[in-house]
Amino acid sequence: MANATHIGLEQVRQQLRQPRSQLKGRQVSDEARAEVRTLIGLPLKDGHRRDLLIEHLHVLNDHFHGLFERHIVALAAEMRLPVVEVFEVASFYHHFEILKDSEAAPRITARVCDSLSCSLAGSDSLLRQLQNDLLDVKVVPVPCLGRCEQSPAAQVGQQAVAHATVERVAQRVAQDQTTPNDLPDAIRLDAYLQTGGYQLAQQVATGQRDVESVIQVLESSGLRGLGGAGFPAGRKWRIVRSQPGPRLMAVNIDEGEPGTFKDRTCLEADPHRFLEGVLIAASVVGCEAVYIYLRDEYHEARVLLTQELTALQANPPCALPRIELRRGAGAYICGEESAMIESIEGKRGEPRMRPPYIAEVGLFGRPTLAHNFETLFWVRELIEQGGDSFAAHGRHDRKGLRRFSVSGRVRQPGVKLAPAGVTLRELVDEYCGGMAEGHTLYAYLPGGASGGILPERLADLPLDFDTLQPHGCFIGSAAVMVLSQHDSAREAALNVMRFFAHESCGQCTPCRVGTDKAAQLMTAKVWDADTLLDLAQVMADASICGLGQAAPNPIRCVLDYFPDEINTGSPRSARDDGEGGDGGKAREEAVGGAHKQPVIASEARQSIPASPQASNTGSDVGGSAQP
Repeated sequence: MANATHIGLEQVRQQLRQPRSQLKGRQVSDEARAEVRTLIGLPLKDGHRRDLLIEHLHVLNDHFHGLFERHIVALAAEMRLPVVEVFEVASFYHHFEILKDSEAAPRITARVCDSLSCSLAGSDSLLRQLQNDLLDVKVVPVPCLGRCEQSPAAQVGQQAVAHATVERVAQRVAQDQTTPNDLPDAIRLDAYLQTGGYQLAQQVATGQRDVESVIQVLESSGLRGLGGAGFPAGRKWRIVRSQPGPRLMAVNIDEGEPGTFKDRTCLEADPHRFLEGVLIAASVVGCEAVYIYLRDEYHEARVLLTQELTALQANPPCALPRIELRRGAGAYICGEESAMIESIEGKRGEPRMRPPYIAEVGLFGRPTLAHNFETLFWVRELIEQGGDSFAAHGRHDRKGLRRFSVSGRVRQPGVKLAPAGVTLRELVDEYCGGMAEGHTLYAYLPGGASGGILPERLADLPLDFDTLQPHGCFIGSAAVMVLSQHDSAREAALNVMRFFAHESCGQCTPCRVGTDKAAQLMTAKVWDADTLLDLAQVMADASICGLGQAAPNPIRCVLDYFPDEINTGSPRSARDDGEGGDGGKAREEAVGGAHKQPVIASEARQSIPASPQASNTGSDVGGSAQP
């Protein structure tokens, strides 16, 4: 061709040898680098620790009310990481607000919980009113805030608002009240020491109390993991102790199962009872470092725990392991123990395949003892009183005590310490003051969002491990949500399915697509039962972790126990009157679809069962019954 341009091969080679005028990709500005360094500090000799990436993102997000692109680029340069890796981690977690440099960060973000208990209390109408009235702040629906007994719950910045109303939220916004509330009733270090605190930890650390005797107490008590998995605590300590050192410990306080708030309640009241349990476990198992993973919504608890850890380290009762407090970032999936470990390492909180189990290859590749908060909270009392004393409690052939998080249509919601094996009817009548005025028992969720839904006629079943599986449910973390004749089981199931769709980490297709598709099918006036059951089977059989495996439980329960609601389009369904039933819809509309960002997860604990028939296999999300 006459007009063709020919470039010789040698000319191309010479051009490639020429130095670039600038590096490829976006360059770091001096101003952004200086801002990042001011907040996270200069690197050590070996550079910034890779596992602190999420902590650094929190610092930037808190200070600037969002993560601007220029700061992400600068942070990547400071940590010697690819920009795409930092962006992938930041975009995984709901609480990081990624902004273009041309955008303005919201002055205040107000969050309104739309999970089941809060939806029953009218959070849907509260959200709409706030979005209409508060035009100068960002008002968003969020999954469970861990304050179900205070429903409807909200947060203004980092300040929790119990029994939220438009007036209470608006007042805080107007007065810029965004810092965590004080906890004046918490037991501080001096008061704890006066009641004999840390004497047991000292005895174990110095060898005055035999390690074997401590493990035997746990075994004789029958104490099991109380995040949901139910793995025997004493056996777990033996297994991890038998692994080659160095050994590590990870404490799961990412309490995100809707309906669960017992860990927050206990932590805000008595942090050192928990910390003494941590020290005893670390001494017995031989853990050189402890990582405490606390959900990001618990700002008040984080301030308290930070203060008390500082006080403890300034006046240690014995040699302390290295203790690091890590902050979640709004990812329910991180309640699954391997996803939690990934997050502690500064990565996306995606569950790992098993085996190997984390008792063998866990945090940073080392044998790891993973425990729920409440399990460790029991340790001091069990050792002082003896395992037999604990096991002597119980009803209906069950042994021990359980803390139940009770919310919904009861007169006195809250954390209830009751005998293991107590029935729902007994729990409501004896510990909750009965049903709320004008309400009669219709149904209940015995184990939070993933534990299934049972009708009133099964309210006399013992609430404990291994008692509910024959009925398609499980106790999990003992998050009990009570429904009345004014509520709908199908709408409760839809609420929790939308929660699962929002919280799926997106790693596996059956969970990512299945939860979203199930939520869409469940909006039909008459359910397509065959399609839903097929979908439930695929999710249960093929999902990597317990989120997708347990998500079908509410579907199966509604089909089994509440057929009138889904076969005829009962008037109970499709309610959206501010009294409950349509939770999750507002969040779906706010993000432009139930799964607009399928790879982003949000909060929640160690594991849940693979199917309604299986035994409990973890804490609030996924995981395994293996240690």
